[in-house]
Amino acid sequence: MNPSDSDKYNFNYCSTMAKLKTNSGAKKRFALTGTGKIKRKHAYHSHILTKKTKKQKRNLDHFAILDKEDVKRVKELLVL
Repeated sequence: MNPSDSDKYNFNYCSTMAKLKTNSGAKKRFALTGTGKIKRKHAYHSHILTKKTKKQKRNLDHFAILDKEDVKRVKELLVL
């Protein structure tokens, strides 16, 4: 056995875990605030805007904070 071959059988040789991948769809849709909350965009603001009032479109333009029921699932997708 070569010294390099013995490293394969040494359990301390590769002691770090594999890296977790962030869900690519989630990282485009959610953002973190400075306090650690998760921001999301409103739905219904991408098309068919002519029949919606100015007030409705203005209110849909702002970011919303994610509900506490969804935080755990989104954090798993974002690997937080």
